Amino acid sequence: MATPKGFARAIIVITTVTAAVMELIDTSIVNVALNDMSGSLGVNIEDISWVITAYAIANVIIIPLTGFLAEYFGRKNYYIASMIIFTIASYMCAQSTSLVEIIAWRFIQGVGGGALLSTSQAILFDAFEPKDRPMASGLFGMGLVLGPTLGPTLGGYIIDHASWPLIFMINIPIGIIATLLSFYFIDKKEGEGENKKSIHIDYTGILLLMAGIGCLQYVLERGESEDWFNSDIIRVCSIIAAVGLVSFIIYELNIKSPAVNLRVLGNRNLAFTTIFTFVAGFGLFTSVFVYPVLAQRVLGFTAYETGNSLLLPTLAAVIMMPIIGRTMSKGMSPIPFVVTGFSLFAIYSILSASVSPDVGKWDFFFPLLLRAIGISMCQLPLINQAVAGLAPKDYAAGISLNNMIRQLGGAFGIAMANNYVANRYAQHRSDLVSMMPNGSPILTERLNAISQGIISRSGDVAGATNKAYTILNSTVERQAYYLSYLDTFRLIAIFFVLVIPLVAFLRVKKKSATEIAASMKAAAEAH
Repeated sequence: MATPKGFARAIIVITTVTAAVMELIDTSIVNVALNDMSGSLGVNIEDISWVITAYAIANVIIIPLTGFLAEYFGRKNYYIASMIIFTIASYMCAQSTSLVEIIAWRFIQGVGGGALLSTSQAILFDAFEPKDRPMASGLFGMGLVLGPTLGPTLGGYIIDHASWPLIFMINIPIGIIATLLSFYFIDKKEGEGENKKSIHIDYTGILLLMAGIGCLQYVLERGESEDWFNSDIIRVCSIIAAVGLVSFIIYELNIKSPAVNLRVLGNRNLAFTTIFTFVAGFGLFTSVFVYPVLAQRVLGFTAYETGNSLLLPTLAAVIMMPIIGRTMSKGMSPIPFVVTGFSLFAIYSILSASVSPDVGKWDFFFPLLLRAIGISMCQLPLINQAVAGLAPKDYAAGISLNNMIRQLGGAFGIAMANNYVANRYAQHRSDLVSMMPNGSPILTERLNAISQGIISRSGDVAGATNKAYTILNSTVERQAYYLSYLDTFRLIAIFFVLVIPLVAFLRVKKKSATEIAASMKAAAEAH
């Protein structure tokens, strides 16, 4: 297959990066719309959060299977079909009038979206000569970093100026244009989709993966809201996840043509790289979750202000991605990038854990800049390191597992953050209340001051005391949540600091330009 040039290649770059960014935006854009969606559909916030859970479960199931599905159906066919599925599901999400309906379509959207992200990068890499693929990796990395950050900003703007269905409807014109451009400008690979009869379909492995990973993702996403093991459904899903994953591992290690090649984890380098990837996913997703909640619940930022405060520092990572790609293409070891990136992320977490409650949105700029640079220095090097020491035929399997681990790290991080914040909130609230027992001079003085302020503004003498108690209670709650989120940032920093010494177990293999290009292409096909 000839490498496209000029206008054709520009169209492919724009199409694939836009499709990937569109998918990534949808992972976070709904986060700022949950309140509006719950009110519109007449459900509570816990129920509507299923739109996040359903999408995440679909993503984590489809990611390790994209390589097999693209080979079976043909990459171009699979890519276009996934884009159509994503676009139609987006429209149906916007038209949904019930909770069950929007959850079902959101799951289908996640199935199409997970494939979009994976296949876009492989198609983009095929549009470049091997020597230019590090630059392609940088271009795609820009989208990977920018997409999740654009979500809250765009979602906040839409919620402020329109209604929540628009967060799904904006995908429609983009999806239609991208589908048409893909049909006319993306070429099929030689023999693509023509060897179905020779491909063994591992139905048992796929079903075990779906049961194990799907239930595990559900437990991680919904555990906190369902009160963990006090819930029958959490207990049942935990059992299914444990049995399904153990059975999946045993079965896949003992058949000739597994859906997911777990044997590559016997490579020490890949095994330790997955630990770094897990922690990277943990930090990336948890920080995107904790910071916006802190900003809006405690600091009083609007959704749009929160998104803007995240967006500008992230542009630094967008700029750095092509530079890192070029540097690595010259054979520089990925390990210094990984160590520096993890160190910067730990520093970001420590700085975020020391902010004052009256901080302004631009006071977060420098810590968020460190976070953005840290992320950019981890992404490509970890992909490269995952395949160091693997045979070329195992590149796709290694990267596929690595990406699944990143997704699970994010789910684990959010679940842990939810539980940790709840526990720390209870402890901090108890501590704060104990400092102001009933009848204490401090409590009496504070209540009197608040009551006098209410009376001077409203003249409501009779209700001033009750209102003063309500205001004081809100202040205590806000302070308890504030301290809890700072504790969570410290926890993130601990994870990053503890994992850095494990670089001693990573092996660095000097690669030729051809090997680097091959590994990056495999990363694209399995991402």
